Amino acid sequence: MEKAFFRMALGLALFLALPLMISGQMVDEDFLQMKVDVIYLSSDNLEGREPGTQGGEEAANYIAWRFGQIGLKPVGRGHSWFQPFEFSFRKNPHDATSEQRRMGKNVLGYLDNGAATTVVITAHYDHLGYGVTGSRYLGSEPAIHNGADDNASGVALMMYLAEKLKEDGPKSNNYLFIAFSAEEFGLIGSKFFVEHPTLRLEDVNYVINLDMVGRLKEDGTLIVNGAGTSPAWKDALAKIRVGNIHLKTFDSGVGPSDHASFYLKNLPVLHFFSGQHEDYHKPGDDSALINFAGMYDIGDFILQLIAALDGQDKLAFAKTKDEQQEGRRAAKYKVTLGVMPDYAFTGKGLKIDGVREEGPAAKAGIQAGDVILKMGETEVNDIYGYMEGLAQYEAGDKTKVVVLREGKEIQVQVQF
Repeated sequence: MEKAFFRMALGLALFLALPLMISGQMVDEDFLQMKVDVIYLSSDNLEGREPGTQGGEEAANYIAWRFGQIGLKPVGRGHSWFQPFEFSFRKNPHDATSEQRRMGKNVLGYLDNGAATTVVITAHYDHLGYGVTGSRYLGSEPAIHNGADDNASGVALMMYLAEKLKEDGPKSNNYLFIAFSAEEFGLIGSKFFVEHPTLRLEDVNYVINLDMVGRLKEDGTLIVNGAGTSPAWKDALAKIRVGNIHLKTFDSGVGPSDHASFYLKNLPVLHFFSGQHEDYHKPGDDSALINFAGMYDIGDFILQLIAALDGQDKLAFAKTKDEQQEGRRAAKYKVTLGVMPDYAFTGKGLKIDGVREEGPAAKAGIQAGDVILKMGETEVNDIYGYMEGLAQYEAGDKTKVVVLREGKEIQVQVQF
């Protein structure tokens, strides 16, 4: 049955690859395998890869099988592929009786080049199952959240990088590949790993985290978080040219993905992210919407970055200045506008990628594509101005919001 499914997935991948081959895109076997990995991991068969479920278990087993295919070495607990851990969560954060105990399982594969330092490449493989937590789905019936972009894309790209680095990658570092579980429940898998590492953290050179890399937009904007966590990052990143990719970098090493766990251990980190979209944490995040050519370019970009840094001294670590300030701001939030920011937007204001149905923004008539310029008396020049403005309000408050829509400024009244 398993082999039959893999054959079906390969057939789908070959079918999806045809337009790329016709257009002149160079497609190799590793690229096709990356498509197979996304299709399998985001299939209904795995029921959303929720930790502690059969689908989550099958996803972990598949990743371990692929690590073995590639020729990596198992470095989990007891020299296995896996690092199991137990965690608890509440389906209803306000109801103690809804607390559940679950088992998560990180998957670890190691490429040993006999080097003194190790590059860690990570991606979380868990998702929301039928919407157990964090779902933005408002349907009345349960639906599988397949998480093709979030984060089958990251896992598939991680395995693609493993293939390429195993074949003929730079040799001045070893490479540790980790597929984390329970990221969606609060970075639990990565936090567990850095507290119980199976290899010495002292030997880690730097960390590359892949989370949502499957929806690179036509303009090629690739978001890179953590660019301030080492003095080496920005110069190295600026020299790489791949396709039409251009970078939007953020300095902070903290954020809602697994790189933050390593940053808090004083390690240089980068998080690659192709941007938000309306299907985020909804059942519609399926493999048919993945930009595989974009993933190929992101993979090429990362491989060039690794090669550029190869042979240099161990990267110096730098603390970034904004995490404590933004943490205080976040703690002040008592309301939400119900919008999804477009983090790739480079203009003035906060561009909206999506609007939650029945949220304050939707009720006020704010639409996807609008750019927020002002909230009350607060000028919104970027994401931080938006956060500053939002922190001023409590439930029930009303305020005027100015948005730019098709070149015209529009004022609406929002009630939180």
